[in-house]
Amino acid sequence: MQPAEETPRPALIPIRGVPMIKYFAENWGEVEGFQAQPDDLLISTYPKSGTTWISEIVDMIYNDGDTEKCKREAIYMRVPFLEFAVPGIPTGVELLQKRPSRRLVKTHLPVQLLPESFWEQDCKMIYMARNAKDVAVSYYYFYQMAKVHPDPGSWDHFLDDFTAGRVSFGSWHQHVRGWWEKRREHRMLYLFYEDMKEDPRREIRKVLEFLGRPPSEGLVEAIAQHTSFTKMKQNFMANYKTIPTSVMDHSISPFMRKGVTGDWKNQFTVAQNERFDADYERQMEGTDLSFRMEI
Repeated sequence: MQPAEETPRPALIPIRGVPMIKYFAENWGEVEGFQAQPDDLLISTYPKSGTTWISEIVDMIYNDGDTEKCKREAIYMRVPFLEFAVPGIPTGVELLQKRPSRRLVKTHLPVQLLPESFWEQDCKMIYMARNAKDVAVSYYYFYQMAKVHPDPGSWDHFLDDFTAGRVSFGSWHQHVRGWWEKRREHRMLYLFYEDMKEDPRREIRKVLEFLGRPPSEGLVEAIAQHTSFTKMKQNFMANYKTIPTSVMDHSISPFMRKGVTGDWKNQFTVAQNERFDADYERQMEGTDLSFRMEI
């Protein structure tokens, strides 16, 4: 898996008002026209919200806890990223078109940009949300190492961009709220990263129940062990170290960095935190969706 050439850091391009990675935006027609199948399972998250974690959990469920089957290929092949596009690498849509039925599909799209076929086919969906402060910190380091993004600049500058929704995939606030509202009318399991950190076995049981699988304790334990942060960080088929360094440079920051809740307290200044809290209150006004900033 090798891109055609060294990837620059292009500016974001808006799709219906949502900033997107340049290559993703240029491939938008292919994404928008994607044909979902009724037995597709969509895994949706805002970036840096436990996407790979929940993807590995679901793949383990689909393979009845067989860890060897889950090591058959990299996670981005087992759960293709719908809107992914980088020159010289197969797009997410191309990968999905080659997958057998009962496909697992990953997306970071806000609810209003999801291809209509997912709604028309009534696909089951799992959404994983993480608190905004930890997402902002994780996204800052990810921006640095994932070179398809623009240069993030200083932490203070990036935090302003994040708060204003001037980052790839747009506003965190609108993203989590949009999917939260959509769950009322669609077959969706809405999970929280903090809950998963607090009690992974409890949350794994929720996923099993949602997927109609018997929640045997042996399976729950096998999944919990295999998908611990320590195990996944060491798992070459899950840690994205098979991606070319021209796209992701782990020497700048590892793809799996800390995997904890509350790390934002090591990054935010008092002034940044006060500004963020005031804006957060404004942007989250009127919703019954709430997050824990630490556990």
